[in-house]
Amino acid sequence: MITKEQVLEALKDVKDPEINRGLVELNMIRDIRIDGERISLTVVLTISGCPLKVKIEEDVVQALKALGAKEVEVRFGAMTDEERAALSAQLRGSHTHNMAPGQTQLLNPILAPDSRTTFIAITSGKGGVGKSTVTVNLAVSLARLGKKVGIIDADIYGFSVPDMMNIEQRPTVIGEVILPVEKFGVKVMSMGFFVEDNSPVIWRGPMLGKMLRNFFSEVHWGEELDYLLLDLPPGTGDMALDVHTMIPQSKEIIVTTPHATAAFVAARAGAMAIRTGHEVLGVVENMAWYEAKDGSKEYVFGRGGGAKLAEQLSCELLAQIPLGQPENHPAEPDYTPSVYKQDSPIGTLYMELAERVEAKCKSSISRSR
Repeated sequence: MITKEQVLEALKDVKDPEINRGLVELNMIRDIRIDGERISLTVVLTISGCPLKVKIEEDVVQALKALGAKEVEVRFGAMTDEERAALSAQLRGSHTHNMAPGQTQLLNPILAPDSRTTFIAITSGKGGVGKSTVTVNLAVSLARLGKKVGIIDADIYGFSVPDMMNIEQRPTVIGEVILPVEKFGVKVMSMGFFVEDNSPVIWRGPMLGKMLRNFFSEVHWGEELDYLLLDLPPGTGDMALDVHTMIPQSKEIIVTTPHATAAFVAARAGAMAIRTGHEVLGVVENMAWYEAKDGSKEYVFGRGGGAKLAEQLSCELLAQIPLGQPENHPAEPDYTPSVYKQDSPIGTLYMELAERVEAKCKSSISRSR
């Protein structure tokens, strides 16, 4: 006969997808009842409307049927305010377990010097060059390579990542801890999650820096990420300065169009990165051409801007991405207006970009050792 202890052991590796911690470890499995080969239990969720409870139910049922149960009934409950507060304290406390005695915890441990997370700031000299599109598709492509990836949409005034990825879910908030939303294997945090009806954000510089710090100090990223991409506002303003100060180990990718003026302006962002000691991984030339139906290329925004910028910054031209709309249909279950399918022509270019970025980051880590 199946025992309660066997049930808990079978569920030991079933995790809450948002927190990435075991349901048993978090004491979320309650009221286990066993009647021969029939098992019923309650899973106590962090919030009653947890968007991933279908996934949790599937994982619980699968684990218990593997144990030998013929029938599994999963009920759902929600944590009390006191339990949520305790969990919030536990999650925040996990940020401090490697700290020296007396050290003050200011930011998430992924910012620590010994963190294995590689930060890549995606920046441009001016708006409208497709910087956010590059950020989203590079992140998704890195995830397709099997990497653990996150995005911070740090373009506070011009946030667009949630819309580009068609994310309608809001982050789960447990006490003082925020859980990022995950889509296509990428964990996302954006100011857009906290603004109603696309309202404008009217803030001064210091408030922007505070919000960026909150994205580190209050967001529980779960397992340590391989890559955290930051979609920066265009130009060299307060937010870019904050990133350079807060994350001195951050690497940068500069996005431009082939137009000479766009490349000229983007050079300022590159020069700022170099001046503050950040490694520029390279340049991505977006909207490089338009491919007509007969296969010919039309250079709508001119030619050569990306190569010239890369030469000026003494770095590599990582990719040239043509103009083109993703072939996605709103009726598709994973519809998104801006993420290219992996096997599409432009999706293939982004996969090649992800492989180049991965190789350059590995090479950089090897040199630093």
